[in-house]
Amino acid sequence: MHPALWISKTGLDAQQVNVATISNNLANASTVGFKKSRAVFEDLLYQTINQPGGRSSQDTKLPNGLMVGAGAKVVATQKNFDQGNILTTDNSLDIMIDGRGFFEILMPDGTTSYSRTGQFSLNDEGTIVTSGAGYPLQPEIQVPEDAQSLTISQDGEVSVQLPGEAEPQVLGQLNLSDFVNPSGLEPIGQNLYLETGASGAPLQGVPGADGIGTLVQGALETSNVNVTEELVNLIESQRVYEMNSKVIKSVDEMLSFVSQQL
Repeated sequence: MHPALWISKTGLDAQQVNVATISNNLANASTVGFKKSRAVFEDLLYQTINQPGGRSSQDTKLPNGLMVGAGAKVVATQKNFDQGNILTTDNSLDIMIDGRGFFEILMPDGTTSYSRTGQFSLNDEGTIVTSGAGYPLQPEIQVPEDAQSLTISQDGEVSVQLPGEAEPQVLGQLNLSDFVNPSGLEPIGQNLYLETGASGAPLQGVPGADGIGTLVQGALETSNVNVTEELVNLIESQRVYEMNSKVIKSVDEMLSFVSQQL
């Protein structure tokens, strides 16, 4: 079998993954707190026919080698955690992280996941939970039923105004977690991430301290997907796919010619 067929086949496979990654970015262009991904490519192993620096005679060496590549592959999909734009909502339970950091979310199995999405609601017990699945925000904070207003400061202090009281009542303190390598987190859907060996251990801190971002109440972080950029990437990926297809067609015509003429 002609090696160019297999080489182009790897190119087609790689671009299929690239298109799938781009399409997922575009599908989540309106998802609050979503972080775009990009496909990372590598070339495959090479067949070495002549080694660079090998002896060409007693006194000379080969200045260049003869090595034939085997194609390309996708080795990773890397998350980009650049800050998204601010979306003002004036909802007291919408919280945006301005800077680095993640909210801590308690999962049903008792483990902790992490999220950049600050869309929260209250459950039937007054606990602050995620709007989608209803997972509790950590540390758990319960809002009294008769609370007239809820205030969350930039440094994460949560307080409410109760009827008949002049001073607000402090309910608790929200902390954020940061990671040495956020791109190493494992996305599991629902705008949640899990810690991995590549991300490092979570570094918990008070918002606004030690390089961790501050909180903005009544606002949300939009997706950091640039639709125009993704469409350009999609066109580029489509053209690369077409070129690999043309290589397969050309090799097929070459083989057809040989089989018919010999």
